[in-house]
Amino acid sequence: MVSEPTVAEAINRIYESLQADNADIDVHIATLKAALTLAGLKEAVFDPARLVQNNRSGRKLMQAYLRQRGVTVKFSAQ
Repeated sequence: MVSEPTVAEAINRIYESLQADNADIDVHIATLKAALTLAGLKEAVFDPARLVQNNRSGRKLMQAYLRQRGVTVKFSAQ
C-alpha cells in the first residue's frame, strides 16, 4: 500500500515543479488538495522566499492559479 503524501511533502513537490518550469504542476496541485482534505486543513501555506518569482504579481498569479484548482493559498511572513 502506498501512503498518501503529507501536506508538507505535497508543497515541496510544488516548489520543485516551479523550479522545473512548472513540470507536472497540475498533478502536484491535485496531490496537495487531497493531502489538505486528509489533514482537515482548508489552506496551504507557502514560503514566498522559495518561489521562483517572489514578487507581488508572481505570488498573486500562483494564488489565483491554485484557487482555480480548489486550493486556498496563504504566504508565510518573511
